Amino acid sequence: MTHVQSGLPDQYGVREDYIPKDSYISREFAALEKQRLWPRVWQIACRLEEVPKIGDYVTYEIADESIIIVRAGEDDVRAYYNVCQHRGRKLTNGCGHTNKLFCRYHGWRWNLDGTSDAVIDREDWGDRLSDESLRLTGPKIDFWGGWVFINMDENAGPLLDHLHPIASIFKNYELEKMRYRWYKSVVLPCNWKVALEAFNEGYHVQTTHRQLLPYYDDATASEEHGPHGTFFSPPGTRLTGAPSRRLDVAMPNDLRPSIVAYFDMLERDLKAIVSERAHRASQRLVNDVPPGASHMDILIQLGGFTAEAAIAEGAGFPALTHEEIVRAWQDWHVFPNHVFLLAPDAILAYRARPWKDDPDQCLFDIWSLVRYAPDQVPPLNREFYENWQDHDGWGLILEQDFRNLADIQQGMKSRGFKAARPSPVQERALSNFHRTLRSYVLG
Repeated sequence: MTHVQSGLPDQYGVREDYIPKDSYISREFAALEKQRLWPRVWQIACRLEEVPKIGDYVTYEIADESIIIVRAGEDDVRAYYNVCQHRGRKLTNGCGHTNKLFCRYHGWRWNLDGTSDAVIDREDWGDRLSDESLRLTGPKIDFWGGWVFINMDENAGPLLDHLHPIASIFKNYELEKMRYRWYKSVVLPCNWKVALEAFNEGYHVQTTHRQLLPYYDDATASEEHGPHGTFFSPPGTRLTGAPSRRLDVAMPNDLRPSIVAYFDMLERDLKAIVSERAHRASQRLVNDVPPGASHMDILIQLGGFTAEAAIAEGAGFPALTHEEIVRAWQDWHVFPNHVFLLAPDAILAYRARPWKDDPDQCLFDIWSLVRYAPDQVPPLNREFYENWQDHDGWGLILEQDFRNLADIQQGMKSRGFKAARPSPVQERALSNFHRTLRSYVLG
């Protein structure tokens, strides 16, 4: 791989191969993020399927702020700051259903449209409390791909401007038709950026996930797209199911068994990125595709088997060109704190947030999303763990990533560590992330 200089100047102490370590370990930096980053950026609060009925709500917590996402009408989803206008108590915690937003301290109530419904003994205030002053206020809210985004900056530009070019690249994927296969949240022993970056580059696969190499050519390149970034397989990379060139082994004459083994591994050790139907479709390769088929023909047939099954199940399948599929692969970082990897009918997605003002911990959400027939959507079960080791159902791939995190966080505090030195080719999205982040925090 060759590296093409971007022409970008060094900014805020960040180069393409250099990230100051204070971004990860400094309490002062974390405090500035709270003041200057989180109140000013578009960020995912939930997905629309989490509030399907009028009165359903989700409480989104970020830094010291708490925000209610509630369905106020059939086609009306709103965001409110989660605070009673009387004495400041939070109105909701977690997720649930309600007809009114209710304060459990003194009993003040609000309608789902944010108007005041009840002030106990309101006559005590005479004419001092106007209906307008009692109305709940909230951040900006907008929607893309089935996700609900909020932004606390009233002067923020449109969401689609922020998402450029990601929104246009995925415009035909029908991401809004995905639904949760599983949803897990965990407190991790590292900064939120350490956790996010563990899933925002492919350079670590050759050591951390070495079991993938017989079926996955891990050489990647990385590039920035405004504040966002991606890593992908550059031209010359072997296709899915082929061994990594790092192994220095010959290409098998028949790649069908390798592709089947790779999909078996993903289903067994991750249950994400590819759907269960794609895994089942891979089983057809050995019997329904001739041994002499080319690597590309095998993958095209696999895509056809998957689409055929999805349509037969009533889930539907997006109409995508080969160019759209290649362009979307593999991993995308949406600034500031969202990463996703996807297939045409499935997504593995992550969201990282600070945890309790502690730069050494974060709250990490992991979502497996799949396209289902409307009557086959599984019930949503949000799982939460205060320690990743309390749960034995992560699968090998996530466990391998988690094992690195505490040692990274501690190691960065060493006097012998001055700065992160990302690869200017394979980890370029990381330096772009920090250049953008520090423009908010320090600029």
